[in-house]
Amino acid sequence: MPQALDVCIRGAGIVGRTLALLLARERLRVGLVRGPDFPGGAASDVRAYALNTASRELLETVRAWPDEQHATAVRAMEVHGDDGGHVQFSAAGEGAPALAWIVEVQALQERLADALRYQPLVEWLDTAQPAPLTAVCEGKASITRAEFGVQYNVTPYSQRAIAARMHCEKPHGQVARQWFAEGEILAFLPLGGAAGNSVAVVWSVQEQRAPALQALDAAAFAAQVEAASQGALGKMVLASERAVWPLQLAQADRWCGQAGSPGSLLPGVHSGWVLAGDAAHTVHPLAGQGLNLGLADARELAKVLHEREYWRGAGDLRLLRRYERSRKADVLAMSATTDGLQQLFAQQAEPWRGLRNWGMTGFDRSGPLKAWVARRAMGQILK
Repeated sequence: MPQALDVCIRGAGIVGRTLALLLARERLRVGLVRGPDFPGGAASDVRAYALNTASRELLETVRAWPDEQHATAVRAMEVHGDDGGHVQFSAAGEGAPALAWIVEVQALQERLADALRYQPLVEWLDTAQPAPLTAVCEGKASITRAEFGVQYNVTPYSQRAIAARMHCEKPHGQVARQWFAEGEILAFLPLGGAAGNSVAVVWSVQEQRAPALQALDAAAFAAQVEAASQGALGKMVLASERAVWPLQLAQADRWCGQAGSPGSLLPGVHSGWVLAGDAAHTVHPLAGQGLNLGLADARELAKVLHEREYWRGAGDLRLLRRYERSRKADVLAMSATTDGLQQLFAQQAEPWRGLRNWGMTGFDRSGPLKAWVARRAMGQILK
């Protein structure tokens, strides 16, 4: 007869797998529910994640950090405004080995899967099973979140993200680049290690323009990207399919609760539940912090369970509210930052254009403020 679970994790993406490994280290028995598209999807995922120092350290603790070829260190970052504004960051200037690492989705998923194979306290499940605690890591389209009666407050942006992989004539030099122009945001994330000449492209474009860009043939699309990047890396060649999705700012009104409590659609079941990752919040991708926030959720939930009083079970509501209070403040701050930047660069009329570019130049020379922002983005200021 199988042993009872301590935690059932619904959603086997990066956040769900990482949480499973962290909780197993706490000697908790974990059930990890495969998603409807498991195990496919990752192999064709053209996205890449910018992970900070805190996320790297977390993944290293569960032995899931990819090799250098699939986790390219960012030594510098260049941000270009739409009227001469310019901001530069460098790892050397911050006394750090890297500002971030650009990690490929497939490589990270595979490393997490390898780590799970050697973790006997994690059991793969086809359907959810009862447990004192259910952790919902199903992403922004979570079905379980709705079953628990949670409101997911969504503010849509009038933008869609287009993601693709591109080969470049010039090597990227381990520099991440970003351009703000005409209310749109183009980002180049370096891939392939130190000597690579490929980038992951994330282009946040006006909603009405996205279908036309998606319909272009490979050469025409590459020419558009090359022009938008001002030819920074020379001739561009499309090296993948293109993925498109709508952008939004969202946050759940509650991140935890007890099944059977007011508002729940599962009366009579006395167990705790908690949200993590995109099931709890999403932000604009312009700062590359979405997965960092989700991994910080996993880290904090594992920490709260590790530090719980001996008489409290994993689904104790007071315990789960500690997690919710701790994480909401950090997510709110990042949400406000990314939303503020998106709104600022969406304004095309004067005096906004001149003011924001003047502000970028002033920020680039700000010294301590710029250093603080860099450390925050790198995950070196956790509290």
